[in-house]
Amino acid sequence: MSIAEAGEFGLIGRIVPRLGTGETTLIGPGDDAAVVRAPDGRVVASTDVLVEGRHFRRDWCGAADVGHRAAAANLADIAAMGAVPTSLLVALCVPTGLDVTWAEGLADGLTAEAALTGATVVGGDTSSSPTLTIAVTALGDLRGAAPVRRDGAKPGDIVALAGRIGHAAAGLTVLSRGFRTPKLLVEAYRRPAVPYSAGPEAARLGATSMIDVSDGLLQDLGHISTASGVAIDVHREAFDLPDQMRDAAKALGVDPYQWILAGGDDHPLAATFPPDAALPPQWRPIGTVHDGEGVTVDRKPWTGGLGWDHFR
Repeated sequence: MSIAEAGEFGLIGRIVPRLGTGETTLIGPGDDAAVVRAPDGRVVASTDVLVEGRHFRRDWCGAADVGHRAAAANLADIAAMGAVPTSLLVALCVPTGLDVTWAEGLADGLTAEAALTGATVVGGDTSSSPTLTIAVTALGDLRGAAPVRRDGAKPGDIVALAGRIGHAAAGLTVLSRGFRTPKLLVEAYRRPAVPYSAGPEAARLGATSMIDVSDGLLQDLGHISTASGVAIDVHREAFDLPDQMRDAAKALGVDPYQWILAGGDDHPLAATFPPDAALPPQWRPIGTVHDGEGVTVDRKPWTGGLGWDHFR
């Protein structure tokens, strides 16, 4: 059945039962607006949009995969502020000829990814569009903590990373060259593995700044560098190269550090910590903060690409 045949309310009727409910949801889908508890008294909010042909391709990703990617892009931003995600709002613009089961799969992916954080989809909107577009807004709760911003890094701080990096970018290259293996890399592109708990953990550990690495490590660390008025140096030797990544890079003629330092879509969290901070296992040191400006690799300018630009 196409979405045109199902109709707007038929589509909504098939999606809503798949969304579930959460402990912070007072009123969920079905009314003019949702009502969500905000125990902290402050609400952390972030929004992101995925456009077919620009951010995903249906021949590379299933509907549930796109749902996971759309949710993760927003939930990671909440975690990067040191907050715990609570809710998602989703706007879906679809071609009318799209099969309704695709939208159901998307809802399943959104719901499953949100569930990893304890969040739920509490509402949204639908519309017809010649271009398949998913816009997601995430809400989160700080649970009494101060938000971790980008402007607090200080000379002497340690730069650390939580989560995998370079895998999704490598998977994108593999898919763009017409291959479907190595599975590790392709699946990393299709579904991020975001270390959501690392965000609130970093806040408790006294992180001085933090960011979701969505567009490329060097580019996103550049945002911290600019906001904090400091220089950041990344140590190349801090990154392990999985065999699959090393082999794929050799076969495709790509420098694997281009994936690691400038690739996006994995959504790890990067943060700076005081030099005496005791980092738990999921945070690994990758660099240092210095006086000055800009981002370097082993104290030298990086001559490769820096990361994704949505308008290039």
